[in-house]
Formats: sequence, structure tokens, C-alpha cells
Amino acid sequence: MSVVRLEECQQHIRAQLDGAVEFWLKYSHDAVHGGFFTCIGRDGNVYDELKYVWLQGRQVWMYCRLYRSMDRFHRPEILEAAKAGGAFLRKYARLSSSENQWKCAFCLTRDGKAIKVQRTIFSECFYIMAMDELSRVTGDKEMQLEAEQMMEQVIYWVREDSSGLGRLQLPGDVPTNSMAVPMMLLHLVQQLSEGRLEVGRKYAELGSWCVSQIHQHIQRDGTAILENVSAAGTELPGCLGRLQNPGHALEAGWFLLQYATGNDNKEIQRTAIEKFVELPFESGWDKDHGGLFYFLDVDGHCPTQLEWNMKLWWPHSEALIAFLMAYSQTKKPELLEKFLKVYDYTFSHFPDPKSGEWFGYLTQDGKVALDFKGGPFKGFFHVPRCLYMCECILDDLLAENP
Repeated sequence: MSVVRLEECQQHIRAQLDGAVEFWLKYSHDAVHGGFFTCIGRDGNVYDELKYVWLQGRQVWMYCRLYRSMDRFHRPEILEAAKAGGAFLRKYARLSSSENQWKCAFCLTRDGKAIKVQRTIFSECFYIMAMDELSRVTGDKEMQLEAEQMMEQVIYWVREDSSGLGRLQLPGDVPTNSMAVPMMLLHLVQQLSEGRLEVGRKYAELGSWCVSQIHQHIQRDGTAILENVSAAGTELPGCLGRLQNPGHALEAGWFLLQYATGNDNKEIQRTAIEKFVELPFESGWDKDHGGLFYFLDVDGHCPTQLEWNMKLWWPHSEALIAFLMAYSQTKKPELLEKFLKVYDYTFSHFPDPKSGEWFGYLTQDGKVALDFKGGPFKGFFHVPRCLYMCECILDDLLAENP
């Protein structure tokens, strides 16, 4: 593959990252109450003032990661925005009326009043990521301790007793292993352990457990990744059991690749590439229109999710990271070819050349279905994380091949 092509990708991705950062710096900050607006229209207008805790945490994390990792983003306005976002989270995200001091709201009013709680761990997980990353740029040890304390609570909910999440155990409800849970915990292990040997040792067993839980989603004699399996790792009946989410599998793939690198485990690396990167890409790529389907049914039934055949921003972001990381670790040309296939589709469909940033939701044939730049699920995270990580990997690859 031509080094010139990789240099072109590097420069384009760099420019896209610069544009995304400037878009969110310009339009998302709430100077009155703190935190960030995420419901942002095509041209930057705020169309809803609700604040989603997981998106607040993601934006704090992303600002801090850029600030401490890339010289051009080591800017005071980025640090101050991250601090303001962290202060908003610490003041309002945790439910003071909750019996459990670590439970977070899902959604807040503009001035921080809780509106909605989800019976999941994800608001808490992104709170942890935000606090840990912010502590790294501020040196605030209390913030780091808070992140680790909340991590202990999340582990307890997942592995010991989930009643604190507010879930009722109904008689027909079968315990399931949703891939999102061990994936998220593995990502938190990697976040908290970065550069901290003692913390890494503390969470070594948890990381291994997460990997084994993710591997349970390899089903049908290794021919499919299923989103949900039983607690024992077997296929579930019905639509829930047949569900596939190609983007999620690809994201799990690069989480596993990072874990494999940190633990020098070639077998996990091989499984990550073959089963969680290449396999879901082959089944999830739309051969008629290009792009990745959002959901699929492993038996070919029409998925029940109404948006199943749409093309969303985040699966393509995960695919770009996964294939480029896999190529960087193996140098197999077919992985780079697939990265470029996703690259060509992504950058010809999602970016908005007029107003900046990316559209998030396309029809099956690649037309813009929803033209806002942010909402309850799309914030300052998947796009900049993808661009940041791909730029870093390309920098390393090109340094090897001057």
C-alpha cells in the first residue's frame, strides 16, 4: 500500500479532528450552568437543553485525553472546559436521594436536576472515565480515588448483586450476558490501569474475567458474534438471542486488541481479529449500498429494531479503529484494505462539509436521515475518539516507514 495514501489519510483525519473539536468548543459549552449541551442541530443551534450524564462524562474524558496527548490541543480553553464539565458532574450527576451514594442519573435539566435514571451501569462508567482522565491532567488525587471507589461499586453490581441498579427480578426474566457490560468493564480496567502498575495488578483478574465473558459471544461454532447470550454462555431463544450488532463487535475487537498487546497474548489477538473484527465486518457490510448495518438477525429474519438497516456514525468509527489497529499489529495488507474500504465510505457520507462535524444517522442508501450533530446518544466522543486514535496509529505507522 502506498505510503502516500496513508499520508493522505493522516492529513485528512487530522483536519477532521481539528474541525470536530472546534465545532464542540464553539457550540456545546453552557457558560451559565456548566457542563455541555449535546442536543445540537446541524448549524450549531441548541434544540434541547437536557444534559445526558454519559455524554457529559464522555466529553470531559475526550477533552482531557486530547489535552494531555496531543500538543496542538494542549490549550487552556480545553482544560477549563473539561474542569467545568467535571465540576458539573461531581455536583449533580450522583443521586443524593439514592440509598446508594454511587448511583448516577441518566438525564439532567440544564441546571442539574435529575430527570431520569437508567437501571444500567453506563452513566456510572462514563463518570469513572471522566474523573480518572481529569485527575490525570489536574493531579487531583481525590478525583482519582472517587473514580476507583465508583469502579468498586460498578464491579459489585455486575458480579455480586445488581439490585442496587433498581432492577426487579421477574419470574420469566432469564439472566443474560450482554456484551456491552464486560466490554465496558474491560475498557475501564484499561483506563484506570494506564501507567499505574499497582492498579493494573489490582484489576488483572477482572480484566481476564471480562475477556472470557466477551469470548462467550462467539457462537454458532465460531461463525457469528451474538450480542446477548445466557449467563452460562449459551445462545438465547428468540429475537434477543439472534441479535447481532456489527459495530459493537468491532468495538469489542479493538478493546481485545489493546488487552492482547498489554498482556502479550497472541491468541487473544488472533481471536480479536478473526472473530470480532473480520467476521462481523463480513456479515455486517451492506453489499448493495456500502456501509455497516446497525443490527442484523443471525438467521436472516428482519430485525425488530426499526433502525436496523440505517448507517450510523459510531459503528463506522469503531470499524476504522479496529482495522487500523489490527493492521498496525500484524501488517497484514488485507486488514489495511478493509480499513480503506470503511474509510472511503465513512468520509464520503458522514462529514458535513458546510457546517462541520458529522451527521450521525443515514438511510440504508447513504442519505442523511437526521441532520443534527448531537443528541441523547451522539456527543463529543465516538467521532473525535476515532479520529484521535486513527491519527495516532497512522503517525506510528508512518514513523516506521518514513
